[in-house]
Amino acid sequence: MADPTTALALYLVLSGLGAGQTDTIPQGPIKSKVHAARTSADITLDGQLTEAGWAAAPPISGFIQREPDEGAPASESTEVRVLYDDDALYIGARLYDSKPDSIRAQLARRDRITNSDRFLVFLDCYHDRRTGFYFGVNAAGTLYDGTLFNDDWDSDTWDGVWEGKVGRDSSGWTAELRIPYSQLRFERRKTQWGINFKREIARRNERAYLVPTPSNGSGFVSRFVELAGIEEVSPPRRLEVLPYVTTRAEYLNHEAQDPFNDGSYLGAGMGGDLKLGIGNNLTLDATVNPDFGQVEVDPAVVNLSDVETFFDERRPFFVEGANIFNFGEGGANDFWGFNWGNPSFLYTRRIGRAPQGELPDDYDYSDVPSGSNIIGAAKLSGKVGTWSLGALSAFTSREHGRFALDQQHWQEEVEPLTYYGVYRAQKEMQGGRHGLGFMGTLTARSFDEPKLPTELSSTATGLGMDGWTTLDPAGMWVVSGWAGVSRSHGTAERMQSLQESSVHYFQRPDASYLGLDSSATSLGGYAARVSLNKQKGNWMFNSALGVIDPKFDVNDLGFQFRSDQINSHIMVGHKWTRPGRLLRSWRLNLAGFRSYNYGGDVTWTGLFLTGLYEMRNFSTGRWSVAYNPSTLSDRRSRGGPLMINQPGVEWDFQMDSDPNKRWIYGFGLHGNHYQEDWEQSWSARAALEWKPGARLSFRVEPQIERIGTSSQYVDTFDDALAASTFGHRYVFATLDQTTVSASVRLNWIFTPKLSLEVYAQPLASSGRYTGFKELARPKSYDFNTYPDPVDTSDPDRLAIDPDGAGPAAQQEIDDPNFSLVSLRGNAVLRWEYSPGSTLFLVWTQNRSDSESTGSFSTGSALGRLSSAPGDNIFLVKISYWWNP
Repeated sequence: MADPTTALALYLVLSGLGAGQTDTIPQGPIKSKVHAARTSADITLDGQLTEAGWAAAPPISGFIQREPDEGAPASESTEVRVLYDDDALYIGARLYDSKPDSIRAQLARRDRITNSDRFLVFLDCYHDRRTGFYFGVNAAGTLYDGTLFNDDWDSDTWDGVWEGKVGRDSSGWTAELRIPYSQLRFERRKTQWGINFKREIARRNERAYLVPTPSNGSGFVSRFVELAGIEEVSPPRRLEVLPYVTTRAEYLNHEAQDPFNDGSYLGAGMGGDLKLGIGNNLTLDATVNPDFGQVEVDPAVVNLSDVETFFDERRPFFVEGANIFNFGEGGANDFWGFNWGNPSFLYTRRIGRAPQGELPDDYDYSDVPSGSNIIGAAKLSGKVGTWSLGALSAFTSREHGRFALDQQHWQEEVEPLTYYGVYRAQKEMQGGRHGLGFMGTLTARSFDEPKLPTELSSTATGLGMDGWTTLDPAGMWVVSGWAGVSRSHGTAERMQSLQESSVHYFQRPDASYLGLDSSATSLGGYAARVSLNKQKGNWMFNSALGVIDPKFDVNDLGFQFRSDQINSHIMVGHKWTRPGRLLRSWRLNLAGFRSYNYGGDVTWTGLFLTGLYEMRNFSTGRWSVAYNPSTLSDRRSRGGPLMINQPGVEWDFQMDSDPNKRWIYGFGLHGNHYQEDWEQSWSARAALEWKPGARLSFRVEPQIERIGTSSQYVDTFDDALAASTFGHRYVFATLDQTTVSASVRLNWIFTPKLSLEVYAQPLASSGRYTGFKELARPKSYDFNTYPDPVDTSDPDRLAIDPDGAGPAAQQEIDDPNFSLVSLRGNAVLRWEYSPGSTLFLVWTQNRSDSESTGSFSTGSALGRLSSAPGDNIFLVKISYWWNP
């Protein structure tokens, strides 16, 4: 087992291995300062550095390669100049190129990285050496911006309102950026900032910085040089208003008798966002009726497990600045986990989610909202001294569904009025060497419908503390961790349902330590995790120990896979960063891991070996193999007794070609093999991207997956005759499943501000269940086989009998065989007609069809997909950015 004692021993060993290790790039930048010059003349932003002010600013040069030849001078000369006035910071870059005809300039939508030369500037405006902003432009004029945090990490979810232009000539290309102070965060009269620059030359896969981070080192923002010379500037009053209006036309599949849906709907809506500066350092973001406005739709998935599917957040209000609420992953630059689903206190997809109330038992037609309307939401964030602060509050409206049965029509509340609140504070000490933070969450509901309190918690809270400490002066070793508690309140019916949910399974008959309490009106628990990470050097080390109490639950506002877990791991690895004959760099990692439940049962353990590499032709890849010996599963029987996990191996191989070529390809294979035919599965993917010109790209990525398992859960029945399994029959079957899917993306970029993006995901999946059986006894992989199922009067149901002519009662189940096809996709025309102001034209189509056949046929799937009725939605949205 990867226990703390072993971790300490390896820590001491690796401390010796790490002794004397230095960064592959010499410490300390070539320049200690970058000087900015004040300009009183207007700067015309046209990508041409012709104004006299540019000549007055001292040039900055001496870039160093991080890739491909680490530590070598940049292959092409770069000169950067910095100007400022009372309103904005100006960055001008002359990017010389000995072969200007070879400059790559691929247009893309904002923040989309393409096969292009790029220039970026990084700013640490608080000068805290941990956070900041970045702004950039590629040689075609596409803009890039985002935030920097935790010294090493970045996010492109923030979109500022600023301008960047480029120019081309016989000497190379030029970039000219104007960054208003209103888009930055800095203290009044304090203009001691950090700064760094990056240049990318696509044809050489070259990335050069003024101050690079070594490939065997850590820390990015902390290495910035000082930006000197800026005087007498102050943060301006910050107020931004972004109202929007939409019109929507829906043409939906429907039944002729449906009283709620005649197949068409026309409507309009409006909403808006507000951004207000409070003092110098805090920003209030508010929104009314926020919308999605993204290209991708949530992919279709076939989930036969007891674990909820996780979908990424895409709504701009919640995506922007989400790193403020990152919890438990500060200080260290790397975190590993094996069979550990780190619970998240905040999962913003809970806000505005689909109504959760159970629908009536009997109805012919229904009209239920697809999501809860967000009445309003506000987010306060910023930095006060060494404290980073964040608060998010949102209200969602009471939602009702309409139902019809024969001639009867009625309404029922399906989602209550709900408040969601998140509160975050984090303090950094000694320049970020140590940190301490707190996080609290609250979900509170107001019910009108009498049955809803039995289905949803009335309140749910979470409280956590996290932090990190650096153990040595060189910053090589960092300990980070977090601890939290949760509590949910509600009716006894709701608390029993929560205890029996797939997160907890308190009803497990052979887990006396859990103790299902049917009279409880609250549920509270704790969770914690601590990790040790080696930050620098070619030797890598990471170890962690985590616990999740059986009663811990943050799913009302967070995301949690399971509770009742004690998990640990140790990982040791090595990096080879000097280019060789075949490889530019590669690494090898070996890990051991183990998980227990609170009853002391080993639920997962194994060894994991993985490698990553970059070839001389800039292709990249990774591979892994894991061995998992026999353990016990406390989840496979879905609340039933323990079952044996059969021993076996899992393997994976992925490879992708140079992303800076016109044709890009990739492929991957994944599989596993376990004894007793527990699971024998494999999947394969291929990817091909074509970039025929500077404005167009097309990518298709097909995938096929085959799953074969002899123990797919089907259902549970009460039967006093099943004495060996505690009066219940746990029914399983052999599953043979085939899934074929693809993602298809077309990007046509007319200008940096006008683009058309098309995304589609076809999917076909079929699963056949055979060999029905029941678990014979706990802590085994033994089964009692059933006779073949028989049909019933309902074509969608089957009858199964545990013992044929024996005394056990026959049971009816829904036919689990399935064969479904779906197509999801949309097309988005986006025009930024003015800085920060955008027009969207959107077409979305969904179509699907399902049968209870279980057989897979490509021809049949395509035919059903082409003939399936589709839902078409057309949307026009226009927003206007106003900065009074």
